[in-house]
Amino acid sequence: MRRWMGIPVAAVMLTACVTINVYFPAAEAKEAAKEFVEKVIGDEAEGTKPSGGTSGGQSASLSAPMAPAALASRIDWLSLVGIGAARAQSAPDITIKTPAIQAIQARMASRFDAQLRAGFDAGALGFAGDGTIVVRDASKLALKDRVAVNQAVADDNRDRKAVYREVAVANGHAEWEGQIRDVFARQWIESARPGWWYQSGGAWKQK
Repeated sequence: MRRWMGIPVAAVMLTACVTINVYFPAAEAKEAAKEFVEKVIGDEAEGTKPSGGTSGGQSASLSAPMAPAALASRIDWLSLVGIGAARAQSAPDITIKTPAIQAIQARMASRFDAQLRAGFDAGALGFAGDGTIVVRDASKLALKDRVAVNQAVADDNRDRKAVYREVAVANGHAEWEGQIRDVFARQWIESARPGWWYQSGGAWKQK
């Protein structure tokens, strides 16, 4: 009887292990989005911490020295439930340092400086709530520039959708694409410069 009573407990522990292994690291995604967005927009914010592993207290707790007795106890416990490897894999991190992502970032940065920044400064363009950009007031663009700006907006939105997908895939979780897009969408707005427009609750607002 006692042997069977232990099975539900083991099942719960294994389920918890799987949950730990796939949770979405929102804080790390935000840091990655900030790094990406600021490099595209330019004028990187002062005080940005150099990247060096994961952010917050998680990395500190993983690297902090542990007393031998405590370490042995922890290893024994992890071995007992069979989740040592899963715990190691669950350390949160979001990478944006792949050739595909960096190529998209370079294109977007070049396009932003050459064609889009002036549109944001003039109030013609704005950040939408879905992580794209839109022409919100074409009258603020010179007639001769409208076709080129519209094309640049279309090209940029194609790259935006591609990068959200690439970030999710690069981190081994294609199912995170929607969450990555939402994090980036908030970051574009947060990084918007004074005077730029953005959507909030379906309405246009100016920073």
